[in-house]
Amino acid sequence: MALACAVYRRISSRKSNAGVPKGLTIASNNAGVDGKGLGLLLENKQIRKMIASYVGENALFEAQMMSGELEVELTPQGTLAEKMRAGGAGIPAFYTATGYGTPVGEGKEVRVFNGRHYILEEAIRGDFSIAKAWKADRYGNLLFRKTARNFNPMAITAGRIAVVEVEEIVEVGQLDPDEIHLPGIYVNRLIQGTFEKAIEQRTVRSA
Repeated sequence: MALACAVYRRISSRKSNAGVPKGLTIASNNAGVDGKGLGLLLENKQIRKMIASYVGENALFEAQMMSGELEVELTPQGTLAEKMRAGGAGIPAFYTATGYGTPVGEGKEVRVFNGRHYILEEAIRGDFSIAKAWKADRYGNLLFRKTARNFNPMAITAGRIAVVEVEEIVEVGQLDPDEIHLPGIYVNRLIQGTFEKAIEQRTVRSA
């Protein structure tokens, strides 16, 4: 049985992926960069299908997609986030106008609301979700930094088992309840790690 993930945000390059099965279905915004994160699973040819909003800077992802070796379901970014949110909220499907009249909408149910066409999109529910947050307490209550809130919270809720890697773990009561972005009820495993930011495209100003 394939391991379906709500998101594989980061896979540490310090660890071997030998124990990870092949035939994985991964839902993630993109595949990151070569040699890191999902790139390691692509190198080992452990991913059968990617559900993503764009190819990004991962050359191996592009090559496997173009050769037909990797099945890719390109999904509009907002739709992908909503599919994860719906999965976590117990909503099996929803209608969206995004993608109607394009290849994204081919073969999907179409309804008309207020004179506008909408397609039916099914929610994503994964066996596991692996994501990153900035800070957590020991109950798993999470804080994210800036754009990390775009996908990570929804992905975590969409996994039946959620594994979250954080930069800092504090004691219970040290986080202001009003600052918590996602309650620990959604988190099954908490890991404190060290991080190196992999930059996809570095642009600098000339001297």
